[in-house]
Amino acid sequence: MKDFAGKIAVVTGGGTGMGRELARQLVAEGCNVAMCDVSAEAMAETKRLCEVEELPQGLRVTTHIADVSIEDQLKRFRDELAEQQKTDRIHLLFNNAGIGGGGSLFTNSREQWERTFNICWGGVYLGVRTFLPMLMKADEAHIVNTSSVNGFWASVGMGVAHTAYSAAKFAVKGFTEALINDLRLNAPHIRCSVVMPGHIGTSMISNSRLVLNGSERLSETDIAQARVRLKTAGVDGADEMSDEEIQVRAAERARSFLEEAPTTAVQAAKIILDGVKRDQWRILVGDDAHNLDARVRQRPEDAYTTEFYKSFAEEVGWRLG
Repeated sequence: MKDFAGKIAVVTGGGTGMGRELARQLVAEGCNVAMCDVSAEAMAETKRLCEVEELPQGLRVTTHIADVSIEDQLKRFRDELAEQQKTDRIHLLFNNAGIGGGGSLFTNSREQWERTFNICWGGVYLGVRTFLPMLMKADEAHIVNTSSVNGFWASVGMGVAHTAYSAAKFAVKGFTEALINDLRLNAPHIRCSVVMPGHIGTSMISNSRLVLNGSERLSETDIAQARVRLKTAGVDGADEMSDEEIQVRAAERARSFLEEAPTTAVQAAKIILDGVKRDQWRILVGDDAHNLDARVRQRPEDAYTTEFYKSFAEEVGWRLG
C-alpha cells in the first residue's frame, strides 16, 4: 500500500500519543479515520487537531467510545463505523491501544495484572477478529499491531517487575508473525506488521494510572511498590519518604517520560506509516529499539543481567533504576 489517500483506517487508542499522531498523519494524507478510545474528551481533541485545516470534501473523521478488551464494545465500534463512514470495508487496522501496569505476578493484584494483559494483548486479538470481515472486503489491506521492545526483551530495569505488559507484548509479536503465513494462505491481499517502539514520548504512564486507578495519582499499593523500587534502586531515604513525596516523584517520572523521550509520538507515527508503505512486517521505532534489538540478538544469555541493562541504559540515555 504505497499511499493512504481515499482509504479507510481504524485506529484504536486514538485519543493520545501515537494513536493521535497516526490519526493526524493519516488524515493529512487524505485517509478517512475511525478512532476509538475510552476518553471522549481526548478523541475530541484529536479530531480537532485533524481538522485544523479544512478536510477535503467527503473525508470523514469519526470517534467512537470503546474499551478494546471488551468484544461487545469493539463490535459496537465496528457497526458505528460502518454507518458513519458509510462503508462495509476498511483498508488499515492499527491495533495501537495499550496501557502499562500490573507488573508483578506477586505484588500487583490479579485484577491489575489482567487489566493490562487484556488491553495490550486482548485488544489486538479482538481487534483483528472484529475487523477481519471488513478487511477481507477491501481490494488491499494492512493490519498493524503495536508490540514493544518489551515484546523481545521482558524488562525495564533490574528493580522493576514487568510481567503483564511484557507477556502481552510478546503475545502480540508472536501473533503477528504467525499471521504472516495465515494471511498468505487465506487472505493474500491483506498484509501485516508488528511495531516495536522503544521509549516514545507519550502520556502512557498517567493514562495507565487513570485506567487502573481511576486517577493519575498512585494508589496506596502503588506507593508501597514505588517505595520498594526506590530502595532497590539505591535511592537515599526511600524508607523515610512521605506518601506525597512519592506522588511528586511519580508525577515527575510521568512528565519526563512524555517530554524527555528520545523519540516523539510524531516521529514514531511517521516511522510506522513509512514502514507500512515499504511493506515491512517488522517495524522498530527509535534508535533505542534498534540498539536493544541488536544487543539481545548478540547476547541473549546476558539479556537479563545487571551489566547488560546498565550498559544499554547508559548508551541510549534510559534512566537507571
